[in-house]
Amino acid sequence: MNQTILQFLKRYDFSFIGSMAAIFLVGVLNLYSSTHADVAAGLDALYQSQIGWFILSVCVAIGISFLNPKTFERFSYVGYVGTLFLVFLVLLMGKVGMGAQRWLVIGPIRMQPSEFMKMGLVLALARYFTKVNPERQLGFKDLIIPGLIMGIPAVMVIIQPDLGTGMLLVFIFSLMIFYKRLKWKTITTLGVIAVVSGVLMYNFGLREYQRKRIHTFIDPYEDAKGSGYNAIQSEIAIGSGRLFGKGFKNSSQASLNYLPENHTDFVFAIFNEEHGFFGSVFLIILYLVFFMRLIWLATSVQRFYDSVLVVGIMAIFFWHTFINMAMVSGLLPIVGIPLPLMSYGGSSMLTFGVGVGMATSVSNSRNFFN
Repeated sequence: MNQTILQFLKRYDFSFIGSMAAIFLVGVLNLYSSTHADVAAGLDALYQSQIGWFILSVCVAIGISFLNPKTFERFSYVGYVGTLFLVFLVLLMGKVGMGAQRWLVIGPIRMQPSEFMKMGLVLALARYFTKVNPERQLGFKDLIIPGLIMGIPAVMVIIQPDLGTGMLLVFIFSLMIFYKRLKWKTITTLGVIAVVSGVLMYNFGLREYQRKRIHTFIDPYEDAKGSGYNAIQSEIAIGSGRLFGKGFKNSSQASLNYLPENHTDFVFAIFNEEHGFFGSVFLIILYLVFFMRLIWLATSVQRFYDSVLVVGIMAIFFWHTFINMAMVSGLLPIVGIPLPLMSYGGSSMLTFGVGVGMATSVSNSRNFFN
């Protein structure tokens, strides 16, 4: 019996859950540091709730890791339709908060279905691309159906309004179709469509506050006390960290509440302030190790579905990380995108846990299911 357990542990891939735990440990310490002084607003206990969500997410990841990846393929469209239905329910009966209708409240359960939609989209696209001749390069007509699979939930999420998450669905889709391989003519056509769509969106699709975010990105000091305030304070936090940072629990931006949403969108700015350039490099390395492991897995599996699924999971983690770090550093306009396993949030934590569990399942399938 002991020999069997030992053999199982040797063959089980702990790398993804291990990477998840390492990043979370850094994240929960940073969350505690950034909120411990905010007793009046009740934010000082958020780290305890975050630990609870992480434990649940790890349990979900471990449970999923024992499934055969063929199960994911079999129920891919079910997962997509299920998450799409939840997003639709938000439009009908979602709870309004901070000017947006993004949350679904069912009894004591409060969730943000747009977070789950990311994984539903990855599942559906992986299934679709597997069924339509995996070896063939995609032409523009080949993108109509997968474009609708992505476009329907993207539009529904943008209506909430949640432009950041809606655009994230587009970016996940883009990375997956590039992995599937596109014809050069298709790439050119998509580039033209993207430029035209961007111009039309800016002039007719964006709300005034969303246009202000773009103006703020170009020149945050144009409205330093209004729309540019968050961007300026974020850059101050990052700059004041210098090489080694101010130290744990010594963030002035967090303790004096100069930087709003320092437990969600701007956790990386607080981390920079307290741990400086070298601390940030360490965190980025943790993410890179995780990304490289996913890339290795995508290129080492035999089943095409497994490969595309892993690329989709990597796309979710990568775009969250890149966009969040870029926006708090002033390299992109500010949007509400959480930093994986660092930002506070139960729905996003569960989504990342599901992704880690699926990646582990695919890796384990090379030893257990072949």
